[in-house]
Formats: sequence, structure tokens, C-alpha cells
Amino acid sequence: MANIRELKVRIKSVGNIRQITRAMEMVATTKLRRFQDRAVASGPYSEEIEKLVQSLGASALSGDQVPPLFQERAGKKTGILLITSDRGLCGAYNANIFSLLRKVMGELKERELHFYVVGKKGYSLVQKQGYNLGAYLSDPPLELIGYRDAATISRFLAEEFTSGKVDELRVVYTRFLSMAKYQPTEFKLLPLSAEKAAQQDDGGFQSHPILEPSQDVIFERLVPKYLETRIFNLLMESLTSEYASRMVSMKSATDAAGEMQADLRKVFNRARQERITTELLDIVGGAEAIS
Repeated sequence: MANIRELKVRIKSVGNIRQITRAMEMVATTKLRRFQDRAVASGPYSEEIEKLVQSLGASALSGDQVPPLFQERAGKKTGILLITSDRGLCGAYNANIFSLLRKVMGELKERELHFYVVGKKGYSLVQKQGYNLGAYLSDPPLELIGYRDAATISRFLAEEFTSGKVDELRVVYTRFLSMAKYQPTEFKLLPLSAEKAAQQDDGGFQSHPILEPSQDVIFERLVPKYLETRIFNLLMESLTSEYASRMVSMKSATDAAGEMQADLRKVFNRARQERITTELLDIVGGAEAIS
């Protein structure tokens, strides 16, 4: 009797968990679509403005003075912009980022590292391990970050680089490729690189576009805009990857809870049938004893 009661309680508990994970899966799916639209929309613009910055940067580097954000330095201070999630229940999303981070730190073990963290999970890791925290970028929360907030982060990181607090800035984040594929990625954001190859038109001749206003004015305005757009795109891709991972994890948890509930019902039905059979045997045995 006690065994059947326990099975009933377990079946109900697993059913409640299944309802929760199913609700979380639906919420993750809804938010995923919203962030995916923003990430996909900002991606092409970010890529094109990067090409333009690299192209104009090649001309800028040929002059006497190298723009501050293009200056290569021999120092040993490296900043790492680490983008993680604020919450858990998203599968191996954060674990994969931390795995890549450990690999990057192994390659940069001779350098002095400064961490600029977006996301509570990354902040907890940096605090727990005692790493050098340059800044915890927590306002606003990652899920509420807009383009204006990304621009603020961009200006802050650019100032950290130009002031000499770091000699280079690397980014560790999760790149969104598809609903089923999101890849932890690392690359160097600062100093910026320039494209040396000359542009050519369709006829094979070198093209020299007429710039209005001057190239210097365009360059000064374009580089900050590129950094803002790039940071915004990184944050949107990370958020999209987080919710894609959470959706998959919650779906797996929902399916597992359903399978567990089905198995428990089988055990429950078997135990109930055994109890009924035992009671029938007792009744038949008692009737035979009386007769």
C-alpha cells in the first residue's frame, strides 16, 4: 500500500516538473525568435561596415600617424570581453564558453589578463577563480541590452584600450550559426586590422571612390560606429545562442520527464495488479477454508 502511495506521489511530482519544463521551453522558443531576428538583422550590416573600416584603414595606416585603435603594441596586458548568460538551465552553453576560455588563457599565460564580463555566470567564475576583473558590465541585464547600451560598452572598451590599460582586447562569446548550432568563438577585437588588398571594379581596374566628406572625417565617424555595431551583434548572437540552448535543454528535460512518468505508471499498474491479485487470492483462500 505504501509503495503504491509513493508511486502516485512520484508520478504527480514528475508530471509537475514536466509542466514547468514545457512552459520554460515555450518561453525560450518565443524569446529565441525575437533575439534571432535582431541578431540576423544586425549581422550583414556589421560585416559590411567591418569591410569598409578595413579598407579605409589600409589608407590610414599608410600615413605618418596611425589611428589609436589601429596601433599594435608590444605590451603584455590583454583584456578579455567574456559574454555568458545571467541564468542557468541552458544546457552546456556556459560550460562550453568556459572550456574555450581556459584554452585561450593557456595560450595567453605569459600575459597579464583583465576581464570585462557580461553575464552573471561569467562574473561568478571570475570572482571564484580570483581573476583580475576589469569591469562587470551588468547594467542593464543582458536580456534588456539595446543598441544604446552596446554603444556605451563599446566606448568604455575603446577608452580602456586607448588609455593603455590593455594593449589588446579579445572577445570570448558564442556565435550563433543556426537553431541547432552555436559555437563558442574567440577573436581579437582591438587593435583593428586593415585590409591591404586594393579594391577593383568589375573590369579588373583599381577603383578609387570619391569620398564626401573627406576620408579622415568618414574614418573618424565610422570606426566608433563599427565598434558599436560589432558589440551589439556579439551580444545578440550570444543571447540567441543562450535561448537556443535553453530551448533544446528544456525540450530534452520535458521528453525525459514524459518517459519517466510513463515508466512509473507501468510500475504503478503492475504493483496495483499484484495487490488486487493478492487480495483475490486471500478471499478465495478464506472462502475455501470456511467451506
